[in-house]
Amino acid sequence: MPVSTPDRNASIQVIDRLRALLDALAAEGGNASLKILAAVTGLAPSTAFRILASAQDNALIARDAAGHYRFGPHLQDWAQLAHGRSDLRAIARPVMAWLRDQVQETVNLTIQQGDEVVYVERATSSRMMRVEQIIGSRAPLHTTAVGKLMLALDGETAVQSYAVRTGLPALTKHTLNNATTLWENARLSSERGYALDNEEAEIGVGCLGVLLRGHLPWNAGLSISAPIERREESWVPLLQEAARRIDTRLQGQTVTVDAVALEGPP
Repeated sequence: MPVSTPDRNASIQVIDRLRALLDALAAEGGNASLKILAAVTGLAPSTAFRILASAQDNALIARDAAGHYRFGPHLQDWAQLAHGRSDLRAIARPVMAWLRDQVQETVNLTIQQGDEVVYVERATSSRMMRVEQIIGSRAPLHTTAVGKLMLALDGETAVQSYAVRTGLPALTKHTLNNATTLWENARLSSERGYALDNEEAEIGVGCLGVLLRGHLPWNAGLSISAPIERREESWVPLLQEAARRIDTRLQGQTVTVDAVALEGPP
């Protein structure tokens, strides 16, 4: 149905008002209250609130615990792309959502920092019983599927050094806490192109993991986490396809990771 002229004008007015609110937010240093934004733009507080609420629903605007507004993740993603710098999380999100919808389980994006993996993004399953990692949380390399693939990259001597350095703490009764066993598992996982976590980080949770192969400043990987009884190795081709899609999107990009994602949970 064609949009009538009055409707079109109303839509354009909303865009103009949103632009004014964004300009006002920028002028306030990217953090401002509703009262300030309404005053700067001359909009009624109720009108400004409705527009900002819609922008928040679309991730253009975010609101902190104090009720102040700031630029949302979608605008930040666009800004990075416009400046030739791309956030790994922004690149991976749509692919992770696709994979999540294929398997109906949670998908995680992790990077390596020292002897740990850091969970920097997730696409969470809508199932009532699901696995959900907190962004910014960490786990020892040897307890995760992706972490074991990362260990394999540097060879047996590096795995032995890691074992001595960390002591291979056992998070569950299934954690691989023998250096020789860990190396064999990591080596075989690397050869077949994917790794398993068999309740090694948490009882009842199983994971499948693969590495990203794009040119990145850190090792990174993609994994599917599920209750152990639901995990299926038949998902591996889908997981590998998702990693391939992300690697393709990474080509020619200067990639960063939002520092907030690297901070541990409060």
